[in-house]
Amino acid sequence: MSFQIIPLAIPDVVVIQPRSFPDNRGFFRELFKASAFAGLGLPAHFVQDNFSHSVRGVLRGLHYQKNPAAQGKLICVAHGEIYDVAVDIRKGSPTYGRWAGETLSADNGRLLYVPPGFAHGFCVLSDAASVLYKVTAEWNGALEAGVRWDDAEIGVAWPISSPILSAKDAALPALKDADNNFVH
Repeated sequence: MSFQIIPLAIPDVVVIQPRSFPDNRGFFRELFKASAFAGLGLPAHFVQDNFSHSVRGVLRGLHYQKNPAAQGKLICVAHGEIYDVAVDIRKGSPTYGRWAGETLSADNGRLLYVPPGFAHGFCVLSDAASVLYKVTAEWNGALEAGVRWDDAEIGVAWPISSPILSAKDAALPALKDADNNFVH
């Protein structure tokens, strides 16, 4: 199999370790293969690809899109290193308000799959990072929402203490006050 699944603390959020084929020129790595993903019970259909480039200390998130445009996300790092986090925001879920995190880097080649019903964010640990992610629904500004990165009730253990935030992210509400229509 081209991909190994590594479960995290929240079973729906998984790390995907692709096989690498190194040689004297560098390496080759498949990041997505519809048939392999379908065989692993992961989405095999993505409709939009996104690219983000950020400098050390930037924190983006925690973001999500509400139904009916909820997004599953497949995240990988093309350059640098990030700490990537998913928070379960599905009301009634046994893991509601809990988070899972993983270090993703160009070197470790790991991908993270974050299903719909989760808030997602990351912080940059290297001098800069280029992040690629595939999503299962197109961006819809009318349905975008988010949760504070430092919500004490969630308690994400971010590896940075004073992140660089956008004004929009700095104004996000706590989970208890968030506009969220996800039900487990």
